[in-house]
Amino acid sequence: MQFACYRSAHEHRFAAVVGNHMLDLALGHAIAQRSGARLPLGYLPHDPIEFLRLGDAALECARELIHLASTIDVSGALVPIEQAQLAAPIPRPSSLRDGYAFRQHVEAARRNRGLPMIPEFDEIPIFYFSNHHAVTGPGDVHVQERHCEQLDFELECAIVIGKEGRNIPADHADEYIAGYMVMNDWSARALQMHEMKLNLGPAKGKDFATSLGPFLVTRDELRQHAIPSPHGERYNLSMVARINGQEVSRGNLADMHWTFAQIIERASYGVTVYPGDVIGSGTCGTGCLLELNGSKVFDPPRWLQPGDIVECEIERLGVLRNRIVLDRS
Repeated sequence: MQFACYRSAHEHRFAAVVGNHMLDLALGHAIAQRSGARLPLGYLPHDPIEFLRLGDAALECARELIHLASTIDVSGALVPIEQAQLAAPIPRPSSLRDGYAFRQHVEAARRNRGLPMIPEFDEIPIFYFSNHHAVTGPGDVHVQERHCEQLDFELECAIVIGKEGRNIPADHADEYIAGYMVMNDWSARALQMHEMKLNLGPAKGKDFATSLGPFLVTRDELRQHAIPSPHGERYNLSMVARINGQEVSRGNLADMHWTFAQIIERASYGVTVYPGDVIGSGTCGTGCLLELNGSKVFDPPRWLQPGDIVECEIERLGVLRNRIVLDRS
């Protein structure tokens, strides 16, 4: 299944994607019950994290609603995607971690700084915490003037945790993944490089925006793209980034050195993960201007500017399209 979240009045509404429409799950559930349909749950919430907390029963209920949509009139619960104001599928994650899982990106970033590859990369799947209150979906991303000093995108994939767990072994960790999304980890490189001279962070170089979406895609939708892996699920999915329509980056999700299962094992060691926690993969190879500039793909260096439109696309997960807007307030 595919899910999305859209803005209605002053709230976010969680919906299942049905063709070119979204089926508002809370409204669809009410319509189905009025028609006499028997559903696995007595209600479905409009909030995505509340939906995830209901677990497999909520997913089964959503499947039943999608089936019923072809047999009863649920037009009152359908919203055309092209007319909706899409938000991130999980607009306010309970936490936001970002990994460092693509070897090509790490090697290139270090080589461009005159540094050898760090051996610890092969020892642990590292991550950092970002600002889960600064998540955006498709559409405008508002930035301040100092963010525009070497403003960068980062092409990534993200997962959403679907059930609570602690000390989760990698060989069972995929069971905790509710679905996959496209992620753009925006980066203000001048701020980031300045603060990280103190060997702490990143913080202000990252905490102003992280974009997710447009859809949350469940694992069953990706099975035909699965490839053999001894350490959790791995998928052959192309990854592409464009700036103002020009392709600047191309990679593949299969190139993750560390799988999401291994990252979950590390993240949950001695710590509970919860439904609605989001974990990013880290940047794919060639997936940011910092790497491309350092490799002389762009010479002189290229950085993002207000008005630029950035598209991050992952096969089967959709296109996350954002426009950079300078906020002078």
